Amino acid sequence: MNIKKIRLHIISMPLKKPFVTHLQRVESREGIIIEAEDQNGVIGLGEAVAFTTPWYTEETVKTCHHMLKDVLIPMLERHPITHPKELGNLFDTVRGNAMAKASLEMAIWDLYSRQQDKPLWDVLGGAREKVLAGAVVGGDSIEVMIEQTHELVDEGYERIKIKISKGADIEIVGALREEFPHLSLLADANSAYELDDAEHLKSLDEFNLEMIEQPLGIDDLVDHSILQSKIRTPICLDESIVSSHDMKSAIHLKSCGVVNIKLGRVGGYNPALEIYRLCQENGIRAWCGGMIEFGVSRAHNICLATLEGFSIPGDISSSSKYWEEDIIDAPITVENGFVKRFNKPGIGIGLNEKRLKEVCECREEFLL
Repeated sequence: MNIKKIRLHIISMPLKKPFVTHLQRVESREGIIIEAEDQNGVIGLGEAVAFTTPWYTEETVKTCHHMLKDVLIPMLERHPITHPKELGNLFDTVRGNAMAKASLEMAIWDLYSRQQDKPLWDVLGGAREKVLAGAVVGGDSIEVMIEQTHELVDEGYERIKIKISKGADIEIVGALREEFPHLSLLADANSAYELDDAEHLKSLDEFNLEMIEQPLGIDDLVDHSILQSKIRTPICLDESIVSSHDMKSAIHLKSCGVVNIKLGRVGGYNPALEIYRLCQENGIRAWCGGMIEFGVSRAHNICLATLEGFSIPGDISSSSKYWEEDIIDAPITVENGFVKRFNKPGIGIGLNEKRLKEVCECREEFLL
């Protein structure tokens, strides 16, 4: 692929509104933007979606920076590749660090598709011209969440994810269901419950939720299987699925009916496509999750979500939901509940260099 340079931009931007869960309140978002440039000056883009602190996974912006700078980029220099698929075996020699791996892998898939003069969604085998959009609400009160939901519905979103936790669940879900009787709602628990809470969680069945996401431990499959046998609402696994082996185990145990596939969580396109294949073959529904990303990762999510099996609206919202001004040169917008795919080569967008410079805290370049 003749990759000659890798550039890292550590950036930070304030959110328009705080993002609140029982685990964390996020008011400002850090991240790393990756540029992979070939000998002809063609550039592919990736994004490390870890947070500043390890509240979602063990990775952080600092650990991703270390892994990229000291391990993954040097590895790529020692072992030049001819196709992004080769990164799967190459990166398997490094334990964990999925988000760091995914960020570099995303940039190289983007570069590869631009070198082929094809949209990345086409290279991946995507077919959808537009993908279903969903959004997340979370706040300090039911009134705030209802207000957020009204705003999102007015913007065309057809699926809303509600952040719940012990003591902040039944009343919230009930209020939103009463206010929006026909809206597709799902509850995201971020591992707030234990198996002993099964009877309590069963009471959510009456609200006709699309699913309940990750109710139990982040590394659990067995208790989720037991819980799924006790409740009618489909369980969606998020943090529990970080590899194709996890997916095979979940299928065998009947731990879920739905899987949230996040490129960053599973390590990039190569493992994501394998997990997707297993879902397709075993009747597990799939959708594309989000991480309060900047526009680069969001554009990659659109490419992934064009695959036919992504039949549930994903966490693919407009750039304007989180940012006053994003770092990409073409905003991502939701129209009538859908986001149109980009038809230019690669992920279809470039960087807004002026905005990137404004929010960049550190920039490094590595020659390969």
